[in-house]
Amino acid sequence: MMTRRLLQLFTGLAMYGISLAMFIRAGLGLDPWDVFHQGVANRTGLSIGVVVIAVSFLVLLLWIPLRQWPGFGTLCNAVLVGVFADIGLAVIPQVSLLAGQIGLLGGAIVLNGIASACYIGARFGPGARDGLMTGLARRTGWSVRLSRTLIEVTVLAIGWVLGGSVGVGTVVYALAIGPLVHVLLPRFMVPAATPKAASKPAPANC
Repeated sequence: MMTRRLLQLFTGLAMYGISLAMFIRAGLGLDPWDVFHQGVANRTGLSIGVVVIAVSFLVLLLWIPLRQWPGFGTLCNAVLVGVFADIGLAVIPQVSLLAGQIGLLGGAIVLNGIASACYIGARFGPGARDGLMTGLARRTGWSVRLSRTLIEVTVLAIGWVLGGSVGVGTVVYALAIGPLVHVLLPRFMVPAATPKAASKPAPANC
């Protein structure tokens, strides 16, 4: 079971990073956090993968006042998504034809949904950004939906001001990713280990 969980975690994070590269190469808009990452990358000259890693660890600092603790998967997420995003950008060419852009966007959304189901289903802890959302909801009493909306609207606005790509892909991702993960997650959820039933004591001799 542990082998499956680790394989699923690392595969999911690799696919997540590749899907980010596909979104960028499609050129039709990114999800809110990646609009922010791209905007920071544009302003600093850093690769988007380096920005994703740096922002992940900065977000983890915000976990401290929320009394949220990272898991093994949280730390792997913070590093590997950025690494594979840069690898993906190195091997995936820019697409200029609209049909190719639409196909790449669709593939990116599906791959991102599978990737999300894989790493969440491995049960090694949430990503830094998801943990910020759930931690904020727990500490404030807000709903998870409200916490997520406030965070993502904020980073989307900042990213757009910094020059991140907002477009039809941003809207399609927002509408599609929730239902897609909802359908896929049960297929990738690793069952929790259950303790072995204690052996029944032998009946006493009468």
